[in-house]
Amino acid sequence: MPYYEDIEIGYRRVTGSFTFTPENIKAFALKFDPQPFHLDEEAGRNSVFGGLAASGWHVAAVYMKLTVADFRRMDEEARARGEKPVASGPSPGFRELKWLRPVLAGDTLTYTSEVASKRTLESRPEWGLVAFRNAGTNQRGELAFSFLAQAFMPRRSAA
Repeated sequence: MPYYEDIEIGYRRVTGSFTFTPENIKAFALKFDPQPFHLDEEAGRNSVFGGLAASGWHVAAVYMKLTVADFRRMDEEARARGEKPVASGPSPGFRELKWLRPVLAGDTLTYTSEVASKRTLESRPEWGLVAFRNAGTNQRGELAFSFLAQAFMPRRSAA
């Protein structure tokens, strides 16, 4: 992870891609969202989705999994350069969560994160607050999922 000072508004990165299969859709749904259109192909076809649909929470959980893996890759790259990885702070939350189109069995989402804004904090000069627009786009280039998240990022030196 970079320091707050190294983060540029508009910087965008791809965190990874994931293909939603009937098997992983059903496995997630059985544990966390057991609605018929997530568990059964016929129920999915007869629903408003028109096919076996991944739970929105599954779509969000995959985003998180790929983002953590991306953070780990960045840490490893820093270590390979002989640098100490920078640990981000906690997230004070997110907003504007949108499931814009169904994610059906066979769809592959590519997840991205773009720096939307940043600001320093008078109350915590050792941290900056950065907002990220996160998204999942399907193989047809259609936006399926998005939300705005915030994270505390360490400052190289407090003001």
